[in-house]
Amino acid sequence: MFKLSHIILAVVFILGVVLTGCNSAVRVAKSGDTVQVNYTGKLADGTVFDTSIGREPYEFTLDAGQAIPGFDKAIIGMKVGEKKTVTIPVDEAYGPHLDDMVIEVSRDRIRSDAEPEVGQILEATGQNGEKITFTIISISDNGTVTLDANHPLAGKDLTFDIELVKIK
Repeated sequence: MFKLSHIILAVVFILGVVLTGCNSAVRVAKSGDTVQVNYTGKLADGTVFDTSIGREPYEFTLDAGQAIPGFDKAIIGMKVGEKKTVTIPVDEAYGPHLDDMVIEVSRDRIRSDAEPEVGQILEATGQNGEKITFTIISISDNGTVTLDANHPLAGKDLTFDIELVKIK
């Protein structure tokens, strides 16, 4: 015969399973999921280049080309609430810094209402109509301006502190 205490414990356990939706598999982030993450991105010397702290979590779909490949890869398999620190190598981040994406042009070829300055971002339209973003990296006394079309983080390994906030 069952004791009343055993029956009560069994009912409480069953209710707990039903109410929490407990099952044997814990949901983890997978390709195609829309996720929300908090993150802080750092360079090798510890310099923070971006963070979601103080803002809304970053929301994106895994493996949809909305984040760098290494960031997607780091989140796949994480559980909500899980935190980790990962270092993403150049090839899974913004790629290598390509010298052929650095060009020198005459200062008079830059259309601007203001005098060009190092660090200024310029946009141009390529031959196929695509937008190309350049950063002015130097200005010479002889009238040439050096422009870099590489992403500012190209050629760098990136370290991220990541917290998976939500899987939608």
